[in-house]
Amino acid sequence: MQRRLVIQSGLGAATGLLVGDGWAQNAYPNKPIKMIIPLAAGSAVDSAARIVSQKMAVNLGVGIAIDNQAGAAGLIGAERVAKSAPDGYTLGGFNDSIMTMLPSFHSKMPWDILKDFEPVSLVATIEWALVVPSDSPIKTAADLIDAARKAPGKINYGSGGNGSPQHIAMALFAMQAGIQLTHVPYKGATQAAVGTAANEVQTCLQGIATVSPLVKAGKLRIVGIPALKRLPQFADIPTVAESGLPGYEMNSWFAVMAPAGTPKAIIDKYQSEIVKALADAGVKEQFAAQGLTPLGTTPAELAVLLKNQLNRYTKLIREAGITAS
Repeated sequence: MQRRLVIQSGLGAATGLLVGDGWAQNAYPNKPIKMIIPLAAGSAVDSAARIVSQKMAVNLGVGIAIDNQAGAAGLIGAERVAKSAPDGYTLGGFNDSIMTMLPSFHSKMPWDILKDFEPVSLVATIEWALVVPSDSPIKTAADLIDAARKAPGKINYGSGGNGSPQHIAMALFAMQAGIQLTHVPYKGATQAAVGTAANEVQTCLQGIATVSPLVKAGKLRIVGIPALKRLPQFADIPTVAESGLPGYEMNSWFAVMAPAGTPKAIIDKYQSEIVKALADAGVKEQFAAQGLTPLGTTPAELAVLLKNQLNRYTKLIREAGITAS
């Protein structure tokens, strides 16, 4: 099972604010903007959102406040974005799980990702790391698999909640390895990483941005990177495929959305500002340090990606028998 987002960047396709849509060039924005992140502070999406929004705020000349509204793997915060006024002063920063995986775990969703939101831009892909507590005897992915085979169901892993990308990632890891792991959902990815560091669970698979502070503090150890090849900033750490599970790959992505009905002129303005921010050398440097790859797409490209990935994961989750538990 491989999961790797490959998308052509739309960096050259950005468009500016359209006066013809009734919005004066200099009239918008004229007050602070709120970006709701339906995930915990310190998560990979939160880190990416803070980096790019800081640069956007400077360029726009208004503040952009990050509002973390975690809970139910993103379901709650996303609903608040969907129900916000479509006036251009509320945005949502979502990971792919919220948009394309979460719907598979709920028969009655409070929102429809294809109808209740306006795509703005794909911002970045997020590289991941398989981690264990620093004092764990597990040194490689192979060690983790061996331990699980010797004690089926006795190895616990943490995630950011039922239906979260961390849940999906480890469920697919277990399925591909033919092992039984026990899922322990936390209220967010950051809490799951902290729980792993405290030996509440034996492992977790997380965005590098989420675990890197704990790795640097000596509380977590990376035992594998679930990428096709080693990452330059972690060149001494093998991939998960190299260290125990051939063919396994996992990353995620971060996109900005707006409430349905937000004027096209404003959507295009934000898309242009995101692309501009991602082209900044300082933003690129901060992204690289966090395991983030800047992208930038048109709203239309993001809309196509959403539809394709939603169909893909609905099928994959059903076939893998992954449930919200």
